Amino acid sequence: MSAFRFEIEATDPESGARAGRLYTPHGVIETPVFMPVGTRAAVKAMAQGELEAMGARLLLANTYHLALRPGTARIRELGGLHGFMAWPHALLTDSGGFQVFSLKTLAQVGEEGVRFRSHLDGELHEFTPERVVEAQLDLGPDILMPLDECTGWPADEAAARASLELTVRWLERARRRWLERDCGRQHRRGGRDGYEQALFGIVQGGMHPALRAEAAERLAALELPGYALGGLSVGEPRELTWQAAAAALPRLPAEKPRYAMGVGAPGELAEYVALGVDMMDCVLPTRNARNGLLFTSQGRLSIKAAALAGDAQPPDPACVCPVCARYSRAYLRHLFQTREILASMLLTRHNLFHYLDTMRRIRHAIVRGQFSRIRRQLAAANQTGLAL
Repeated sequence: MSAFRFEIEATDPESGARAGRLYTPHGVIETPVFMPVGTRAAVKAMAQGELEAMGARLLLANTYHLALRPGTARIRELGGLHGFMAWPHALLTDSGGFQVFSLKTLAQVGEEGVRFRSHLDGELHEFTPERVVEAQLDLGPDILMPLDECTGWPADEAAARASLELTVRWLERARRRWLERDCGRQHRRGGRDGYEQALFGIVQGGMHPALRAEAAERLAALELPGYALGGLSVGEPRELTWQAAAAALPRLPAEKPRYAMGVGAPGELAEYVALGVDMMDCVLPTRNARNGLLFTSQGRLSIKAAALAGDAQPPDPACVCPVCARYSRAYLRHLFQTREILASMLLTRHNLFHYLDTMRRIRHAIVRGQFSRIRRQLAAANQTGLAL
């Protein structure tokens, strides 16, 4: 069981893209890495063994949903989140702040935290920065995220400033509680170099580059194990996303991992890596699979297209995943049209393999000094797309 730490193995001299290793108590993660989303302690339509087989070693779960059901105390009693979901590899838990704020009329935000009513039964709950840290320490992930206020879009500079200030104050409170608990445990065990559970800071500031830059500098001063960009892909034009990310990332410590939350489409993975991002997560591969959309080396493929009814080709002839090695487009379309559960399972398996394999290829390209080439290839593939 190793403590949390991060080391950079190679850097692309042209863009600054990094290949590294993230050491956690539950294994070493090669970066850049894509995290499949297991919101309720399960990646939809996927078993843990299947995720392991395709190389997933870091999953994301959500504190909001797990706190409501079955409850963090119950999960702690059952061996923590790793034991509860039978996942021996690394885990990251989101704070649930985004889910709370998406409730809108069911939530009230104040200096102390946020009060909200459960979407399940209407019961009143309160998240404070301290309680969210405690809840995640109960869950036992390798990486935990603090309570933050996710700035929606559009938001004027005054609103984004207020949100930024509240997020920083909440982070300072979360950091104090985390240090009390995490470093306290290290002291009782004789101390060691690194953290048992790593708290990341979250950069907010809306789509205002100056605010993003300021937030990054203020968070960097807190000397946390890692940093994240929040509030991206919330409906804004993509050019604003890139501007906000580019303003913040150079101001975060180069020796710490950087996590872009809730991004991105396959054609964007290399672009985030080029900006210096080491970690990403997104529901696109699983959600789109359940809706009949596949990501391939040639672009997007709608398995619902009538033209595929007699197509004996694999979904992606260039893909080596178990789905493409065995099944045809015609068969997958049949499963989807007849609403067979197997359709969601197979389409999800392919999409996640595509994401994980894309990130592996990006990483190898950085190490070999060929990042610019694969970046161009991925951009070209996602510009053409499939007309189906």
